[in-house]
Amino acid sequence: MLSIALLLSCLVAGVAVSAGYDPLEVPPGTQPAQVDLDITDAARDRTIPVRVYLPPDRAGRCPVVLFSHGLGGSRKGCGYLGEHWSRRGYAAVFLQHLGSDESVWLELPPGRRPAAMQAAASLENFRSRVLDVPAVLDALRQWTDTEGHPLGGRLDLDSVGMSGHSFGAQTTQAVSGQALPLVGRRFTDPRIKAAVIMSPGTPRGRRDPGDAFAEVTIPWLLLTGTNDTAPIGGQSVESRLAVFPALPDGAAYELVLAAAEHSAFTDRGMAGDREARNPNHHRAILAVTTAFWDAFLRGDGDARAWLDGAVPGMVLEAGDRWQRK
Repeated sequence: MLSIALLLSCLVAGVAVSAGYDPLEVPPGTQPAQVDLDITDAARDRTIPVRVYLPPDRAGRCPVVLFSHGLGGSRKGCGYLGEHWSRRGYAAVFLQHLGSDESVWLELPPGRRPAAMQAAASLENFRSRVLDVPAVLDALRQWTDTEGHPLGGRLDLDSVGMSGHSFGAQTTQAVSGQALPLVGRRFTDPRIKAAVIMSPGTPRGRRDPGDAFAEVTIPWLLLTGTNDTAPIGGQSVESRLAVFPALPDGAAYELVLAAAEHSAFTDRGMAGDREARNPNHHRAILAVTTAFWDAFLRGDGDARAWLDGAVPGMVLEAGDRWQRK
């Protein structure tokens, strides 16, 4: 329930708020099924493993949320997101991008892993990643139209969200409206209706980030932290924070978590972390991302009022920053 002070602040601001909306509430009996599948993109002779967190059958056709892992990750990562989103009624599809996934480092001795990871952060692998997204959407359409398939009749592919962390954030930006002049083409997929971007980044070597983001036309939610840096990728806290002001006015949101490092968005800490993990970070991430999906994939007015009012402050802590435009 909303506190009296928060409710009054929303009313003074002219924002309608539903006291009953709670993005962290999980209905009973909603434990998702996990379905692991492989997609074959014959045109590229490429396999794309996916893990689907699928709500119970009674949910009918579900909005779809894709997730792209960071460098060296896999479809198994960030399961806390897939579990919660699916329990809220979304089919959460976690992609694995071969060539920039865990296979890069898994069988190497520790001393050789940094160089292998650096080599995997290549333009070739970036292109492979962004081309994986439409291939997955094509396969999901085929599967949901196939009677007897585990996904048959389960997916609402008119309501698709895209998300990702780190290298997955770059992948998400590319398919959700960012211009990529150095790559020589656009990868925007019109089937994507909203994007959640964890650890965003600006294009290196560009003086004005606005050139890259001026043509974004769908809602974006950016999430980062005051200590969100990584040894690979060339992004700083400042370059991550430069994305939000470069986005067009409209449905754009940003959450900056105090003292959150790059690993705050993942399941566990990373080598080199300097801060103890804050359990409230995941709580805040789940709350604002779920409300965002509800608002822009389901058209839920109560969720939009929650985002646009003072209510996100209920899940944030001192030093966290939330803004919209």
